[in-house]
Amino acid sequence: MTFVISPGCCRDASCVSVCPVQCIRPRPGDPEFETAEQLYIDPDVCIDCGACVEECPVDAIHPGHDLPAELAGYLDVNAGYFSDLPGYDRVPVRRPRPRLDDAPEELRVAVVGTGPAACYAITELATMRGTRVSVFERQPAPFGLVRSGVAPDHPHTRLIGDRFGPVLARPNVDCFFGVDVGADITVDELLEHHHAVVVATGAQEDRRLGVPGEDLPGAFGANAFVGWYNGRPEHAADRMDFSGERAVVIGNGNVALDIARILVRDRETLARTDIADHALEALRRSTIREVVIAGRRGPDSVACSAGELGELARLQDVDLTVTCSREELEHLESTSHTGDTPRRRANLVLEAARRPQRPGAKRIDFRFLSVPVAIEGTDRVEGITFAEQRIDRSSGSPLLVETGRRETLPASVVVKAIGYSSRPPAGVPVDPAKGVIPNRAGRVIEDGEPLAGLYCAGWAKRGPSGVIGSNKVCSEETVAGLLEDFTAGRLAKPVKTRADLDALVRARVPGVLGAAGWQRIDAAERDAGRAAGRPRVKFVSVEEMLSVARGR
Repeated sequence: MTFVISPGCCRDASCVSVCPVQCIRPRPGDPEFETAEQLYIDPDVCIDCGACVEECPVDAIHPGHDLPAELAGYLDVNAGYFSDLPGYDRVPVRRPRPRLDDAPEELRVAVVGTGPAACYAITELATMRGTRVSVFERQPAPFGLVRSGVAPDHPHTRLIGDRFGPVLARPNVDCFFGVDVGADITVDELLEHHHAVVVATGAQEDRRLGVPGEDLPGAFGANAFVGWYNGRPEHAADRMDFSGERAVVIGNGNVALDIARILVRDRETLARTDIADHALEALRRSTIREVVIAGRRGPDSVACSAGELGELARLQDVDLTVTCSREELEHLESTSHTGDTPRRRANLVLEAARRPQRPGAKRIDFRFLSVPVAIEGTDRVEGITFAEQRIDRSSGSPLLVETGRRETLPASVVVKAIGYSSRPPAGVPVDPAKGVIPNRAGRVIEDGEPLAGLYCAGWAKRGPSGVIGSNKVCSEETVAGLLEDFTAGRLAKPVKTRADLDALVRARVPGVLGAAGWQRIDAAERDAGRAAGRPRVKFVSVEEMLSVARGR
């Protein structure tokens, strides 16, 4: 028997390190690791020990003989990956960790943020002897996109938060929740109290389309829209108008597919998730029957994963369709797609294009070669206008060319899911063109030189790419550089104490929460969820969270 990795893979590679026969690929350091959609198990080598199952933080590994019906094809998917990988090294990768036992002083590090990258960095640091970690989070609740970015109908992905929780409660970790670094306390002040600061604040800003009408009511960035249905406090009061029959999502990456799926998914299914109550009620009243997912490029360049695309295809009472020229679909069918994932994506697009529509079914329609040129409306969104493109392959190098044709689709909601950029705390440089903190392997640089004691990790470091587990390797690289600088004596010794830091924060933020405050919020949400038959019922206001955290 073999085990099988499914599309829920978070790709943090925890399974790789425990596999005794090293049959899981790709591994960190492999050329394709950064771009792989998931990890795979070689069925010809797997010895059925189950170590990977115990280690997987998101329950994405299953026995091959007992795969859920919707994952039945993934035994072949895992095996297919190795058919393109005829030989590979099975020597375990050993990652030596430096020891700080002989360090002249305790290493003190501040980590800004509590999303996946931050939590992986905290784990890497706090599990070493001789370290002290201070954690700063703007919200009363930690975990960033694990809590407020993962789609509510993907509960297994959220399980990784259970792995992070105990780390924040370690005795050598001090948590300061509800503190806005850059406003309540500066980065320079953090450096006075620590040897180093790791900025892992993610990418919070939606990229703009730059077209007329994108600021009309009813036009949202993906960050705001996802924050709304996940109960992020700053978006809980946003108003969504689902009174029309069509919504349009710009972009066809995984976030765009999450949004489309939530808009048409069966409401009773959503009612069993931890979706915010206000979002569930708004969706119950929705009259949206069609969601258009629009992309600038052709069907061979769809940006989502095959797993996410396959999930859309399996939705009950929802048709998945494709609007594209016959010429492009024929080209997609005739093109040789290298690698298993591109082949599966192409096949799913072609199947959707051929599938007949069912009377009365809701619809998700992929539109390709469509460039948004204006969001229409007077007082709010009423539609969106696209310029049509075609692909000119006559020169051998495909070129996107406008055809001159335009089409306006009526719509009551437009969501822009075209990427994010970082907004780090004041005092931390940012590359406005790339939307990231300029860095070398996590060491923050300015004018080409490293800024002593300042580091970054996650999306703030490399841009919004990869999945949750991608941040593990990213954060390990950053922490390795930090430890190298500390042991080499390149970090300035803190001039103020932990007691000084605690007094400073509490003077400026009297309501600051520690790990115990978050644990009370977490317990209350889970208790409310059990009573309602849901994983949790979220508090969506800061005031509610603070009241519960203080036992009121």
